[in-house]
Amino acid sequence: MQKEESLVSIIILNFNTGDLLLKCVESIEKCNYSNYEIILVDNASTDNSHKLCKEKFEKIKLIENKENLGYCIGNNLGIQEAKGKFLVVLNPDIVVDENWLKELIQAYDKSGDGLYQPKLLVLGNESKINSAGNMIQTFGFGYSRGKGENDDEQYNNTKQIGFASGACLFTTKELMGKIGNFEPFLFAYNEDMDLGWRASKMGIKSYYIPSAIVKHAESYSYKWIPKKFYLLERNRHYCILTHYSHKTILKILPSLIVIELFVLFYFLSKGMLKEKFRAYGSIIKNSRFITKKHAESESKRKISDKELIKNFVDEIFVPTDVSGELNNKNFNRVLSFLSKSFRHFV
Repeated sequence: MQKEESLVSIIILNFNTGDLLLKCVESIEKCNYSNYEIILVDNASTDNSHKLCKEKFEKIKLIENKENLGYCIGNNLGIQEAKGKFLVVLNPDIVVDENWLKELIQAYDKSGDGLYQPKLLVLGNESKINSAGNMIQTFGFGYSRGKGENDDEQYNNTKQIGFASGACLFTTKELMGKIGNFEPFLFAYNEDMDLGWRASKMGIKSYYIPSAIVKHAESYSYKWIPKKFYLLERNRHYCILTHYSHKTILKILPSLIVIELFVLFYFLSKGMLKEKFRAYGSIIKNSRFITKKHAESESKRKISDKELIKNFVDEIFVPTDVSGELNNKNFNRVLSFLSKSFRHFV
């Protein structure tokens, strides 16, 4: 007797994605898993992509926001409407393979509650990797493993990772509610790292599943603009201050000061020092809120920082179009030295 398929709720958050949104939904329609619902949340698009999608695919549920509420609130609205046992948070610039859902569900059946991501390849250049699992560096930097590398099956083993990519994140609705959904304060960027970090403190693991494959067009909206630099840096500090214990923060503080000097110099070289100070300003302004979120996070803790950082990495990958190769090497040397030193004191 064939096992009954559980309902999967697929949340797609759209903002002026154009034809990419249609291609995304078309690929879902062609997959070999039939029991799913699509919830399309639109963040006040002006290109009518959401309306064209609803006209073509009448069964999708459309939520139209009157303003751009960002990644976190937008996806949370979709999650609230989800009726499925399983959830997929999916970027609109993704095209899925026909087996993607079956592979993710099989991984869940094997490993149980957790946050899962597939192998992400580059849409239009499928020989290149977009993400083979996302990792957390000990000083709060997140990055995509294998990004930009040729896919020579070097990442074809299932692996526990730092956090599942928000471009395509699979879990259950019950577990998402237990973790606490996405943090609205973050708006966009590092929101998936925050979610994975919160989960890991609760003893909930994140996994990379290479047999599930999707193709990602990447950063169709913000690219590398000042707002993105600001959000990435502000949200990195939020994660550090929210998820490490106060004891760990005191131990990491000297190293963080050194890292900050390097990051300040980097922002200065990019002509974005203003964005860096905007990030500091936002953290200071919201210090009471961050203190409250820290208390909430600590109240759910089951895993110590000493255990958590065993799955963190010492170095990061920075795209060469963001920072030159020499700068990357020098920065990673400092990161690695300070990170390895820090591990001995936690």
